Amino acid sequence: MNSNLKPILSAQEIESIVETLAARVNADYASKDPVLVGVLKGAFVFVADLVRRLDIPFEVDYIQTASYGKKTGPATEVLITRDMTTDIKGRDVIIVEGIVDSGKTVRALLHYFNAKGPLSVRLCSLLVRDTLAADITIDYFGTRIGHGFVAGYGMDYKEHYRGLSGIYIVTD
Repeated sequence: MNSNLKPILSAQEIESIVETLAARVNADYASKDPVLVGVLKGAFVFVADLVRRLDIPFEVDYIQTASYGKKTGPATEVLITRDMTTDIKGRDVIIVEGIVDSGKTVRALLHYFNAKGPLSVRLCSLLVRDTLAADITIDYFGTRIGHGFVAGYGMDYKEHYRGLSGIYIVTD
């Protein structure tokens, strides 16, 4: 294990969180057929584990975003770099994220998805920052975390560490 990684969630803790989130989604969508849209690349492992625990009918799709802005400051614009292929008009949609930081990306995704005429759009994230904007509601989330760059369980640091079974703060 790399010495610049500080563990914050073990594989067992993540498994328990995913079980709890799946149970809530199963209960809320018992008679529905939602579309789960994973946000690439960071949510791909979470999506895979979540859907294996669902006992409802569902579809899965993916979308990928990129944030752009000044090189020296925070990103100001969210662009869709890979779009989903599923028609979500009149459908229940659950956006699945690995982590929601400020809420800028999910805010842009909510606007984008709502323009496509879904029946409903909810947010599901494994991790949520303590600093999340107050106007963003995450319908299903695993745990809150503080400051620090996270990696593991599909999330990366400079495209590394996605395959780790736990989640770590990069202390680099």
